Amino acid sequence: MYKHILLPTDGSKLSNQAAQAGVQLAAALGAKVTGFFAAPPPTPVMYKRLLSSYAPLEEQEETIRKAAAAHLGVIEKAASRAGVACEVMTVTNDFAADAIVAAARKRRCDLIFMASHGRRGIRRESLLGSETQKVLAQSPIAVLVHRAG
Repeated sequence: MYKHILLPTDGSKLSNQAAQAGVQLAAALGAKVTGFFAAPPPTPVMYKRLLSSYAPLEEQEETIRKAAAAHLGVIEKAASRAGVACEVMTVTNDFAADAIVAAARKRRCDLIFMASHGRRGIRRESLLGSETQKVLAQSPIAVLVHRAG
């Protein structure tokens, strides 16, 4: 059925749980996975607690590289343990949902498997702008939303 699954991550607990489940699905289907991380591009000014400061672009790029390695490492380890072929991909983009859909197209994935916060009621309204909602609206390929219980 599915042969190549894109597993986007932001490094959150929910994202890690979805990645683990996505790897399990890939193992059951005999599919391969691509772990994906999108970071905002470096800017000359960083904001910390309402204060702005200059940070060299090289320092910001190193921070992105370290975050990507840590977040994608979770997927790589899960895939290795499950015997699933795995590639990883990092991009910088201000629009994560756009980057996820573009990565799925570029890597010729046939499924995007990603996390949802799973909130209901009034709290759900705050998720209308979530990246998962945007991917669901934009993606020309199947999207499977993992809701951690």
